[in-house]
Amino acid sequence: MSKEILKFALLFILMLMAQVLICNHIAIFNVAVPVIFIYFIIRLPISLGNGWLFTFAFLMGLCVDIFSDTPGVNALAATLLAALKRPVYYAYVPRDDKTVNLIPSISSLGVSAYCKFLVSMIGIYCVLLFTIEYFNFADVKEIVILSASSTVLTFITLLALDCLVINKT
Repeated sequence: MSKEILKFALLFILMLMAQVLICNHIAIFNVAVPVIFIYFIIRLPISLGNGWLFTFAFLMGLCVDIFSDTPGVNALAATLLAALKRPVYYAYVPRDDKTVNLIPSISSLGVSAYCKFLVSMIGIYCVLLFTIEYFNFADVKEIVILSASSTVLTFITLLALDCLVINKT
């Protein structure tokens, strides 16, 4: 158990540092921004209680907000993403005893189910993030462009990252 806690603490720190030090300075064509810190939220076990899931997601978003000088935008979007994690997960993975304690990854879910889950989670986060950031629907076209391009860039980045992580299942 303490080995798992150490892994997730290390993942928290690495994702936070990568987002703040590298990804916040990347903007392809001024529209596509990689949001890789949500990989931490995605990798948390499905069996983790809602209280812990919301707390970790909020803390991750809050840390990104503090270092990125965004007033609560990422904290709110990350917490809402955590609330939608289980329904999105079970939309692509059947409910049974084998899938309850899984950590979502390519090796545990398979390529097809994991890619659908990953794209859905990233898409939801990007739409939430840019909608909260703009706080109105006057610029719907810009919100859609930013969300779609950031979703594609983040998906490619997180898929590559997940392929690098060796997961023993």
